[in-house]
Amino acid sequence: MRPRIAQDEGQIGFHWVTPAGRPIALPDLVLTDDEPDRLVATHLEALDDALIIAAGRFGDVLGGGRRPTATEREDLRELHRVLDRLVHEYATALDRTGLVAEVRSGLIIGTAFLFSVRARQPLDLLGPAPFDGELDDPSLGVVGGFGEMTVVDPEKPWKGGRWIVRTEAGPRYPLTLAMILFDSSGTNKDASLQEHREAIRSVITSAKAADADPMAVSCALDWLLYDWLMAHRDGPDSAAIEIPKGREPDAILIVDAAAAAVTARASFDPGLLTVP
Repeated sequence: MRPRIAQDEGQIGFHWVTPAGRPIALPDLVLTDDEPDRLVATHLEALDDALIIAAGRFGDVLGGGRRPTATEREDLRELHRVLDRLVHEYATALDRTGLVAEVRSGLIIGTAFLFSVRARQPLDLLGPAPFDGELDDPSLGVVGGFGEMTVVDPEKPWKGGRWIVRTEAGPRYPLTLAMILFDSSGTNKDASLQEHREAIRSVITSAKAADADPMAVSCALDWLLYDWLMAHRDGPDSAAIEIPKGREPDAILIVDAAAAAVTARASFDPGLLTVP
């Protein structure tokens, strides 16, 4: 007999069980299985199916169309925790098997991360974005200035950063990667993408530092990856992610960043990675 995926009627997400029926995490399963690559591929497809079901069940809430009911709040909490666990299991299994994230991996893991962020948002489970409360509110009309990726603390890169419009008059305004990529004023989009990649990688790498604050790491990656993914959707009302041809390595970045964010959050959220 083979390990299998277990999912009860009405259950959000899924988990793996051994041939004997014992719940087990995918990373533990691949260590002893004769076909670990098959298990990893099955996990990814099952996660994709779970996202389709979640979109049908919670789409209007995740999209911000309305506030969740009391019952839906509990379901959203379960949704984000399940997705976080499944994303972390997938990334860890890749690492243990030596497999590399491919484009489809980045697309599915990216959408799962978006769903997790959107599920946590109405529950007030998202920490502050970099420079939260420190930026000015732009007035109506065109704002002149220079967009730049600004880090919170160069000495502590695990605190992350964000795009900011710096004006000659002094005020600093919030900016997003999507605004940069869809700007028609001659912005160097390739350079901006590379800066954003480097900002994400910097947080992932420095998250292992002895003085790194897991809460700050989680907030930094939540914002940086969310900003990246929102700029790479296949439509304004979609959570499906695009990875353009020629940028296949971005899939690895997405998987690594999502896993690092969950790892940081699990350090102060007991049970987040526990298999049901």
